[in-house]
Amino acid sequence: MAGTDTPLMQQWREAKARHPDALVFFRVGDFYEMFYEDAEEGARLLGLTLTSRNNGAAAAVPLAGVPVRARDEYLERLVRLGRRVAVCEQMEEASEAKGLVRREVVETITPGAVLSDALLSDRRNNFLVALWAANGPGAGAGAGSGWAIAAVDASTGEVVVIPDAGEGIEAELAKLEPAELLVPASWEGRALPIEGASVTHRPDWLFDLSHAQGEVLRRYHVHSPVGFGFESADAAGLCALGALLTYLAEVQPVALRSLRPPRIERPGESMALDEMTRRNLELTEPLRPDLTGPDARPSTLLGVIDETVTPMGARLLRRWLLAPLVVPEPIWRRQEAVAELVDGAPTRRALRAELKPIRDLERLAGKVAAGRVTPREVGALRASLAQLPALRDALTEAASPLLAALRDALDPLDDVRARIERALADEPPATLGDGGAIRQGWDAELDELRGMRDGAVDFIAGLQTRERERTGIPSLKVGFNRVFGYYLEVTRAHSAKVPDDYVRKQTLANGERYFTPELKQWEEKVLGAEERIATREAALFAELRQSIALEVGRIQASADRVAQLDVLVGLAELAERRGYVCPDVHTGYALDIRGGRHPVVETMMQREDFIPNDVVLAEDARVMILTGPNMAGKSTLLRQVGLIQLLAQVGSFVPATRAKLPVADRIFTRVGASDNLVRGQSTFMVEMNETASILHGATQQSLVLLDEIGRGTATFDGVSIAWAVTEHLHERVRAKVVFATHYHELTQLADQLDAVVNFNVSIRESGDDIVFLRRLEPGGADRSYGIEVGRLAGLPRDVVARAREILAELEGAHTAGGRGLGRVGARRPAAAATDQLMLFPAADSALVRRLRELDPNRITPLEAIALLASLRAEAVGDSPSASERNPVDGASGETR
Repeated sequence: MAGTDTPLMQQWREAKARHPDALVFFRVGDFYEMFYEDAEEGARLLGLTLTSRNNGAAAAVPLAGVPVRARDEYLERLVRLGRRVAVCEQMEEASEAKGLVRREVVETITPGAVLSDALLSDRRNNFLVALWAANGPGAGAGAGSGWAIAAVDASTGEVVVIPDAGEGIEAELAKLEPAELLVPASWEGRALPIEGASVTHRPDWLFDLSHAQGEVLRRYHVHSPVGFGFESADAAGLCALGALLTYLAEVQPVALRSLRPPRIERPGESMALDEMTRRNLELTEPLRPDLTGPDARPSTLLGVIDETVTPMGARLLRRWLLAPLVVPEPIWRRQEAVAELVDGAPTRRALRAELKPIRDLERLAGKVAAGRVTPREVGALRASLAQLPALRDALTEAASPLLAALRDALDPLDDVRARIERALADEPPATLGDGGAIRQGWDAELDELRGMRDGAVDFIAGLQTRERERTGIPSLKVGFNRVFGYYLEVTRAHSAKVPDDYVRKQTLANGERYFTPELKQWEEKVLGAEERIATREAALFAELRQSIALEVGRIQASADRVAQLDVLVGLAELAERRGYVCPDVHTGYALDIRGGRHPVVETMMQREDFIPNDVVLAEDARVMILTGPNMAGKSTLLRQVGLIQLLAQVGSFVPATRAKLPVADRIFTRVGASDNLVRGQSTFMVEMNETASILHGATQQSLVLLDEIGRGTATFDGVSIAWAVTEHLHERVRAKVVFATHYHELTQLADQLDAVVNFNVSIRESGDDIVFLRRLEPGGADRSYGIEVGRLAGLPRDVVARAREILAELEGAHTAGGRGLGRVGARRPAAAATDQLMLFPAADSALVRRLRELDPNRITPLEAIALLASLRAEAVGDSPSASERNPVDGASGETR
């Protein structure tokens, strides 16, 4: 079949053979075409019409295509679906080609290897991550004991290596939010420690230590990786990095030009945030994506605290939020910087004004290095660099160590900006082909060519007036198009006046187009000059780009400083606007939040102000049992405490009137209920998995926030689990705990465990209505008010009324003893696990019949007492006397 292919299809087959796992976008004129199985898959994924193409003597082949102008739109859709696309471009103009146009695959676009702005979010990194097990084949001696990670953002050149992520592998991967995961081919089918990322398998030898180390040394032009901070135990990290560089060279070779030196990150430098904590605290993604905050921002912590004004700052804030610090000194340095900017409003406003015009320096530098930058983007780089001196000057009086260090390290890049200023036009075109990219006066040859062209254009422009006078044709005009060049157009009404030296060029419906030998001569001068101008401009622009590329490292370093300044200024702006305070972050144990508020909820509320609350946890009161009605705000309070703690360790001010917070090694949250059908896990199994993870991972320095542990199973089972979990956290772990629950039995723990305290979220009753006060008060709640909440939610009245009747019966059975929950023992609920609360008493029991026959209005107090004694004796199994069974005079029916 291949032997009978047309030359074009043979060319496609060669490209496809080199990229069998990618859809090949094969450039044919104004379209990217896909053939055979690519066409069928592309048509299905993109909603394209599947047609066919003639293939000479062979059978017609399936065909689907997309316009070149819409390339990025279709690529974005494929990348979001996790597909990879090899872009095969025409490497020469059809008019210049000798035979078939030469084509080459210039890039392979994968979810993790993207360079186009249209396919990237400017407010988050796009990491390609290589994953390797330290004890894997070829890792070598001293490889460490856990997982190794290497990550690269091809668009910014950032490289991160975590040589030994250990048991925190899931949290470390979550910080990076990988778009694509690179793993060895032998891991096919193996469970990976993260879900949602596109997975690419490559041969195991890419991860071999000898190959990987050689790749690292070759790409970075160094003799040893020690200079980057690698140690003898970091062999697995080198394996991951070497494999990553090899793969990047395969799919996006131009991205290698802008790679920064790898940044080594080790455990203990930042907090590991597990998936359930990130989800429950809604750090970057909302639990309900349909909810949005002010300015259509998502209802997440990041959405409401992000006051950055540059793309670099927005990406850095996201990384800070997903990796809170656990070492106090850098936290204090950030706090001091934010505090100085809060107090120094003029400096803050000046910095903010200088930051706003700065474009994405990181990605502009990457484009320069890759040779993909346009004249207009170089103009944006020039304008951005012009802000750096003023940005540095605004920090002249900076006193805090971090701000002073950023000021001193900020390279204004005056030489780079000056070179661009001298070479680039004031208003450069969007593309080089539009012309006019190079400034007049920069190059003598270019100026001469432009003079020749402009002189010829001026001559032709004056030709219309001269020819009208010479021929007497008042409507004669000179025109130009790309197909026919310059021409003289005459309507049919004046065709008799056309001079003999006019040569017909094109016939129109209402006239004719002509040229003259003189016009042809000047046309050749113009077009020849235009072609030479384009060639010269391209060469000059390439020289300018290459000179900037030599300074990419400096540009990237300045971009880092700008990003840090933007985040610090943004946090100060946030604190000023929202009334946040600087927390006292310390190395002790006690947590003391006064007037704390939920940073997201307080910005989303429309009709009422947020009610602040105090939360204090100390050695002698480290476990708070929090009770109260549904909808009273227990879950909000839990999340509020966690978010305030996290913000403090990011270095931010916090929403409170005063806060004293210890450095927590971990924040654990267990809020809400959901199942995991993919893993075959019920809601309760997910709940227990998450609870087990907390109990195994928490330490005395952890903050644990629990909501409704044990609610997914039978009542006594749930109470028993919740009770035992609380005891374990109190006595074994000794962590700070806030436990929100409807199990009021847990309030008894305060009488038995020395560091348990009871609090409730208060309400006010008014008849059948309840008012949620949302205030935290000492003591436990005695009711959950679930029926009242159901009524507020719109349950039918008869359902509400019946529910109240049933509740009264259940509460009566509970307090009567024998069938209720009863008082829980010192270490576990006293009732047997099989002793379940009966929802309805037997309808035909003797006790119920006696109660139905009784008329309370016809008995005396003494008779009522006797009757009560009789009923109690019957309930507990004693045999009452005849008088106790019939305290009412049956003969007269009257009371004594």
